[in-house]
Amino acid sequence: MTAGTPSSRRRRRTGRGVLTTTGLYAAVVVAALLFLVPFYLIVRNALSTDAEITGENWQFLPTHLQWGNVSELFDDTTVEFGRSLWNSLVVAVLMTFGILLVCSLAGYGLARIPYRHADKVFYLVLATLMVPTAVTFVPSFVLVSSLGWVDTYRGLIVPGLFSGFTCFLFRQYFLGFPAELEEAARVDGLSHWGAYWRIVVPNSLNFFAAIATITFISGWNAFLWPLVIGQDPSAWTVQVALSSYMTNQTVNYHLIFMATAVSILPLVLVFLFLQRWLVQGIARTGIKG
Repeated sequence: MTAGTPSSRRRRRTGRGVLTTTGLYAAVVVAALLFLVPFYLIVRNALSTDAEITGENWQFLPTHLQWGNVSELFDDTTVEFGRSLWNSLVVAVLMTFGILLVCSLAGYGLARIPYRHADKVFYLVLATLMVPTAVTFVPSFVLVSSLGWVDTYRGLIVPGLFSGFTCFLFRQYFLGFPAELEEAARVDGLSHWGAYWRIVVPNSLNFFAAIATITFISGWNAFLWPLVIGQDPSAWTVQVALSSYMTNQTVNYHLIFMATAVSILPLVLVFLFLQRWLVQGIARTGIKG
């Protein structure tokens, strides 16, 4: 039996390549559709009545889009949803900037400043990752309460201004940062702070943007700590306000879905704007697998 001609082998390889590419595109399309299903349900139910949401006859879209649900959401006097959006924005933004500053300085110090106990300090930071949040929750609340920070932005923000995992990510990144740039800065007379602020930070904006995206999303989605600290409705964040639409007596389905749609919109915009930096930044941390 003779081997196939070069042209026939090329055709077979081309055919296999087309099938592989088609299969990959099909898998991506299926995954994208599955990913978009929850968003469709949120938008569809947000513009429906409670009867259309819970009814037996399912429709792809409601017969009449209930745009009045938007005004009902913000006009509800029992839940200051607009105020809760503002609270979440303030908490998420200030927490993001605070964590970027504190954890990047800590990570830079552990990676670059010579100190004989630097490894021990780093191991202590890693040890905090092994402590369950539930263990520190009550002591943190007692401390915040004793300081009079209940129902304040300080109580919502300050306890979360340090993250051991974020510090670890910054240290890993700075270990891979070109030391030659910092050495040149030191020759020019810059201190460690000067090298950090004028050399390292401007050349690490992609990584900072990635950490900022993750931190902002985490701060926006926080629920348990704001639920305990924000006892007055004026101090509620958006996640706490969402939970108030579901009680033991009633469930306002259309308001829950409308509030959900409004609350995820800032996260979608942030993610779409910063997704390129998010992927690049995580890829540069040195973490594999």
